[in-house]
Amino acid sequence: MIYDVIIIGGGVTGCCIARTLSKYDLKICVLEKEAEIASGTTKANSGVVHAGYSSAREYIKRYLCIKGNNLYTQAVKELNFPFKRIGSFVVALEDDQIKQLDEVRKKGIEDGIPDLELIFDKDTILDMEPNLTEDVVGVLHAPSAGIVSPYELTFALAENAAMNGVNFFRNHEVIKIKHQDYIFTVRTYGGEFQGRNLINAAGLFSSKISKMLGLDYFSILPRKGEYILFDRNAIQLNKVLFPMATKVSKGILVCPTLHGNTFIGPNAQNITDREDLSTTTAGLKEILEGAKKLVPNLPLRSSIRNFAGIRAVPDTYDFIIDNTDVYGFINVAGILSPGLTATFAIAEKVVDFLELLGLELKVREDYNPIRPKPDRFKDFTKEELDAKIHKDPAWGRIICRCETIPEKEIIDAIRAPVGSKTVDGIKFRCRPGMGRCQGGFCRPRVIEILARELGIQYEEITKRGEDTNILVGKTKDIALRDISGGANEG
Repeated sequence: MIYDVIIIGGGVTGCCIARTLSKYDLKICVLEKEAEIASGTTKANSGVVHAGYSSAREYIKRYLCIKGNNLYTQAVKELNFPFKRIGSFVVALEDDQIKQLDEVRKKGIEDGIPDLELIFDKDTILDMEPNLTEDVVGVLHAPSAGIVSPYELTFALAENAAMNGVNFFRNHEVIKIKHQDYIFTVRTYGGEFQGRNLINAAGLFSSKISKMLGLDYFSILPRKGEYILFDRNAIQLNKVLFPMATKVSKGILVCPTLHGNTFIGPNAQNITDREDLSTTTAGLKEILEGAKKLVPNLPLRSSIRNFAGIRAVPDTYDFIIDNTDVYGFINVAGILSPGLTATFAIAEKVVDFLELLGLELKVREDYNPIRPKPDRFKDFTKEELDAKIHKDPAWGRIICRCETIPEKEIIDAIRAPVGSKTVDGIKFRCRPGMGRCQGGFCRPRVIEILARELGIQYEEITKRGEDTNILVGKTKDIALRDISGGANEG
């Protein structure tokens, strides 16, 4: 088969492009190097939908962010992913910072950001956000800002794309690309694919993909950001809280999540290893010190997890979305913050490029933009749950006690379009392992369900893909083998 479009990368950007293109009568596939989609930068994203005022006016990412923020309203109606417009504060702690915030406000209003306002009255500010430091002298309030689950958004995009005919190939790391007679031949460790148009949405590895076609006009700097996550309901926040931005980043923020947790972070550390997800004592200390300037009463004993994500920072410090000198090849690279916010606008820009290339974009008669909302235990009344359990007892078998996740939700996550095949895939789709015990109770049961549903042995179940197997065999068999080995040595 020759595809009309091949997309390299199964993060939020690649999946959004795939879903946007799936409305047209095209043959499309997505190649993802990991075992699960949303396994790279996407899964450790802060999940903030920005209002759009923070990027400089000379950058395209500013305008795609503002447009993308607006597009979330319709996307939520169609794709049924968790999202809330809770608004954000940029917090001024010094009087001389107010003038800077006012300049940001004026430019934001000129560029179409709705309802931006400066608030100086401390009582009003603390009434809106009671946990904020009393040292606040003013805030820039952006009501259009919001929070989203980045991986749940990506799953929704991928599922709807798959429903509309897009083929997803996971565990397919690209190793070679050839372009001849207007056809791209993409070789992966799992096979070979041919297509007339090729979109590079490979995140941290996008410069490597570009170089495979002889294009070496940008570089990607990996920048690590560390986070600390607090238990559900440990502290209640109403707004996304930003400090005054620096030249390097938006600073250490304090942010609620859609599931009742709060996180602090990230910091910004330039690194060379694109797979270095370690956290450090110094980094976590930096996060705590920064966050406590905004929220002094952080519940430190309620911290349940430290983690890190890596952002793809281009040498241009702006999104790289362009038609290249290789006909049919589009780079969508360097999608750093606010890439998550801009994702729907980025996808529309890619469609524009494909039209310029002469690709016929005829809307499919059977296109369905709706991705049904997944059934969730917590969304049902007692009477509704009783009826569901009576029909399917798997609704009544609670696998994750911390997050109240029944077996049925895990089964649905495995059987979904582009469904999960790993423990981490299940964790990010329906949250077993995200609670206080971090999988101590539920992980064995998740492994058991995965093995049963996928028809494989326990030893074949992995945490996140190749070389991350969790079990190696039965304890008794290993003990007997060790004893036998010791006896033979004697």
